[in-house]
Amino acid sequence: MAAHKKATRKTARTSPARSTSTTRRRRGVSKRTAKRWSQRVTKESDALDLKHGVFKQTSAKKIASSLKRSAEHSARRKSGAYRSALSMLTFYINRAGKTLPKTERSRLERAKVELKHQFGRD
Repeated sequence: MAAHKKATRKTARTSPARSTSTTRRRRGVSKRTAKRWSQRVTKESDALDLKHGVFKQTSAKKIASSLKRSAEHSARRKSGAYRSALSMLTFYINRAGKTLPKTERSRLERAKVELKHQFGRD
């Protein structure tokens, strides 16, 4: 009888399906929430109120001017306008990661330089 109890404990302890589901429930993390944290940060943080589709614009100058306008008029930012605009641009580039096409990445990198010019920080 003792051997039976020992075998039951071992299988209960090493069951991967049970431990994973218990961990997820305990933490309250689902796949959807875990993948979308950057979207929540963009909406709820004290960053900027951005114009919709600002990073999809065709020109680096347009992206930079839109970020500058948003940063200067935003009541949500805690630091200076230049720093907030550059931080949001960098945040977008970093979150896109490897999925960002080279052409779009280069346009966004040019927008960083243009943002420096527009704020007079050459």
